[in-house]
Amino acid sequence: MTQEFLTTVFGWMTILNFALLAFTTLMVVTLQDWISGVHGRMFQMDQADVKRAYFRYLANYKILTIVFCLMPWAALKLA
Repeated sequence: MTQEFLTTVFGWMTILNFALLAFTTLMVVTLQDWISGVHGRMFQMDQADVKRAYFRYLANYKILTIVFCLMPWAALKLA
């Protein structure tokens, strides 16, 4: 594996993960009441707890994408 190949792989991983994050965020924001009601009934949770869980999920996914996709790509680009 060359540095160019790894840079390309990490670049596409970053793009795809941020696209998924943006799509998920858009769905949570636009369908917030309906989907939190569905998940609240599925897991016997209050809607407020479900909304907090969504926020934690989105925050953790963003941090993981930055740490494991964006930063390796940036390091490879700088090398």
